[in-house]
Amino acid sequence: MAKYILKRVLMALVTVFVVASLTFFLMKAVPGNPYIGEKSPPPSVVAAITAKYGLDRPKIEQYGIYMGNLLKGDLGESVKLGKGRPVIDIITTMFPTSAKIGAIALSWAVVVGVLLGCVSAYNRGKAADSALRVVCTVGISMPSFVVATLLLLLLCGAGKPFPTLFDAELWQSYVLPCGALGLYPMCYIARQTRTSMLDALNQEYIKTARAKGLATPRIVLKHALRNALIPVLTYLGPQIAFTLCGGFVVETVFTIPGLGRYFVQSITARDYPVIMGTTIFLAAFVILMNLLVDLLYKVVDPRINLGKENG
Repeated sequence: MAKYILKRVLMALVTVFVVASLTFFLMKAVPGNPYIGEKSPPPSVVAAITAKYGLDRPKIEQYGIYMGNLLKGDLGESVKLGKGRPVIDIITTMFPTSAKIGAIALSWAVVVGVLLGCVSAYNRGKAADSALRVVCTVGISMPSFVVATLLLLLLCGAGKPFPTLFDAELWQSYVLPCGALGLYPMCYIARQTRTSMLDALNQEYIKTARAKGLATPRIVLKHALRNALIPVLTYLGPQIAFTLCGGFVVETVFTIPGLGRYFVQSITARDYPVIMGTTIFLAAFVILMNLLVDLLYKVVDPRINLGKENG
């Protein structure tokens, strides 16, 4: 196990390095700089600011400086939105709001998705199964910005149950964003659970459990569901990271001061250090979640040998 974890950590470091390098050179491939726009300051001011942040140096030199600072844990400073604010400070300030919304959204998505998947599989071919499949298909097909916009138009505003502007102190402010953010994962998890559960219910050990006279809830929840959860865990690895880091579109629609909305704003403003820092943070988070999910495989199914499975 220790050898496997060490191997994954080394692979993670290489992956973060590749992601950082690609992101850096892709950003620099776009002509211009953050200070050129409709309301650009005088050329002398632009030149001074550009020199201050080293944007006038050759790209390969900028890359070397950035990677050297990255090894020290320095993600740089915001050159546009935060006006010199450290990127690490921006992430640590914005991430908790995104993480709270993402955690709520993912929690209800997993619970409801697994439950609906079990119900659908057990009632295969019946009306309940058909209805749930239609609902899940619609939920997967609708983009998150469409769901968020519909909820905002229908349920927010004067005389409606939810506020238009997000307020972290009001629980009502979390209902619609968490609902919009969790709809797609819930529907996908329900479909994954249904497919895996159908396969598990046809296994010989399930038939044996039924022959022994075990109650149906016990067969479904204790025996079949345990194996059916493995594909769901695989999906949850990257999904946890993306959801906790903030639904970019959902946070923008509901004007939530989270990391996702700030990341979208940084791309529009071409705030290079913020884009780089957020991308690296998200990549590292995805890798960490995938490692935790791999370790959970062993908890769900003790027969899995992680070292042998992964060489």
